[in-house]
Amino acid sequence: MSQPLTPPEDRTSRSEQAYQNILDGIREGTLKPGHRITEIEISTWLNMSRTPVREALRRLETAGLLTNTPYSGMQITRLGYQEVMELYDMRVVLESTAAGLAAKHASDAEIYSLNEIMKRYEAATTPAEQARHNRVFHHALAYAAHNRYLLKSLNSIRDSMILLGTTTFEVEGRAQQVVQEHRNIINAIIARDSQAATDAAALHIREAQKARITLLGEELEED
Repeated sequence: MSQPLTPPEDRTSRSEQAYQNILDGIREGTLKPGHRITEIEISTWLNMSRTPVREALRRLETAGLLTNTPYSGMQITRLGYQEVMELYDMRVVLESTAAGLAAKHASDAEIYSLNEIMKRYEAATTPAEQARHNRVFHHALAYAAHNRYLLKSLNSIRDSMILLGTTTFEVEGRAQQVVQEHRNIINAIIARDSQAATDAAALHIREAQKARITLLGEELEED
């Protein structure tokens, strides 16, 4: 054998790296919904061999982030209006459950972390920065629920969220509205009031859904 076999963990690591890089490309707008991609194109872009890229693309397709259609090939998935609404409906269910569980199980350190994240959010000056700190907040809230199966479901939903493109913080007043909504969730968790935390998180996602509908309407007008 002229060349040693590649250790499985190295191959997995490169595949995961390719997966995350493609996700970042979609999130940052380098790869837009509807954009046609090929294995060769992505391999060249990432400067990787085709094997880990192929594995990453298969994983993305399984997750629904890539769509393989006859004649058109593989494309970044473009969500329709109904799919967007269904995505937010699932966020209501999962994230309100996470907040309710966090009120029961979050440690003092996790509550402190949520407050610190909110301080950074409030200090942010651009929608992109606010969106980044918002993602961190929701990620920390999911971990504070201390339920591995819920966390897995939320991570899947968050991957799908990057297909939405423009952040709802582009809607006038939304970024400021989020401050109070997040504070209501944190206060309910501090009070160990599971129902109040559940209700506050559900309201927060419903308000985000309204902002998303506003953005979708503006996009239709532009088209």
